[in-house]
Amino acid sequence: MNQYCEHRNGIGTAPGCLALIGVGANLPGPDGRSALETCRAAIQMMGLLPNMRVAGVSRWYESAPMPPSGQPPYVNAVVALAADPGVTIDPAALLARLMEVEAACGRARSTPNAARTLDLDIIAIGGMVRDAPDPILPHPRAHLRAFVLAPLSDVAPDWVHPVLGRTAAVLLAELPLQEIRVL
Repeated sequence: MNQYCEHRNGIGTAPGCLALIGVGANLPGPDGRSALETCRAAIQMMGLLPNMRVAGVSRWYESAPMPPSGQPPYVNAVVALAADPGVTIDPAALLARLMEVEAACGRARSTPNAARTLDLDIIAIGGMVRDAPDPILPHPRAHLRAFVLAPLSDVAPDWVHPVLGRTAAVLLAELPLQEIRVL
């Protein structure tokens, strides 16, 4: 079975497909946990989502904020969430669950690109292409961000961007230099 699954009309059609989730933070949580500790706690919470399991976690990276700003650096990773056999991943339902995890970890939404205690983004769900409604898939800026592509290459090295037709490693090599390092 292809772990990246087939999709028709924005709905998963193969069991056991993977959702690739970007995880990042650059502020301590309200409970005083570091950004990295908050991200790790969020991954544990994702493992408790109904009909999903954590199938893989990339290495941790530190990256400069995008777009550049005076914010502290981010910690980033990508998590592969596998759907249980026979389960179809609903993008909107998954987004709602991830927003609940963010809220439980102290995320307060303010302005776009603001510093945050936790940011969970659906990068891709298999090969699904979806222009609307939210979430747009694959993530519309994932291919432009080293802090997504480097950890994505770790956790899903064979994943191919369903619109651009290139792996995360190839897309990463095509980017202009961005500040990122393995923790």
